[in-house]
Amino acid sequence: MKERNKHLEGDDDHGRRVASMFNRIASWYDLLNRTLSLGLDRTWRNRLVDSVQLRTSGKILDLASGTMDVSGQLQSLEEGLKILALDFSLSMLKQGQEKIDPLRVLPVCADAHTIPLPDHSVDCVTIAFGIRNILPRDSAYAEILRVLVPGGRLCILEFGSARQKIWGGLYNLYLTRLLPRIGRLVSRDPAAYSYLARTITQFPSAEELRQELLASGFQQVRYESLTSGIVCLHIADL
Repeated sequence: MKERNKHLEGDDDHGRRVASMFNRIASWYDLLNRTLSLGLDRTWRNRLVDSVQLRTSGKILDLASGTMDVSGQLQSLEEGLKILALDFSLSMLKQGQEKIDPLRVLPVCADAHTIPLPDHSVDCVTIAFGIRNILPRDSAYAEILRVLVPGGRLCILEFGSARQKIWGGLYNLYLTRLLPRIGRLVSRDPAAYSYLARTITQFPSAEELRQELLASGFQQVRYESLTSGIVCLHIADL
């Protein structure tokens, strides 16, 4: 029991550190996303939104929603659709307020390990570039499975692990050397974009994440590589 408590305390500390980091860079986040991705982040998010599946509840949970880019796109999918935009950084949610219709999107500052929703209450869960920041992932998966309706879907948009060379190694060089420097110059936060590069290189491969999702309880899991594997779209169905 003591070992488990120490583990949980460590995870809580990780969450607090990451939330604090995103609170610090919230005002620069959108600009840096567009700049560092050369505008491709919009294309990747469009692909995520296209993969959403609606069933019976008329509700979507946009988990780790950040400045609510995805929530803003989701709100135009269907008349009457309701979206819960959940993130553990209040500053990020505040930064994205102008992107959403408050009658359709409800921003909530909360943790992915304790989702404030009843069982079987949403058709689909989306996560764009946020699953890397959630530890441990298995307890977050359990919460996602709890809130999804039978036959529901989880859509994850995430960077590839960058363990293999992409574009002859040019992308890997950009990720580990140039991206942290650009992020530091623009945001004036030396830790934030070093953290980004580190979590990308340490993240499981697409196949490893697929197996992780299957082990958590999803019945069918597939993935699609985007932009030479820089980003992957994972779709997990119940």
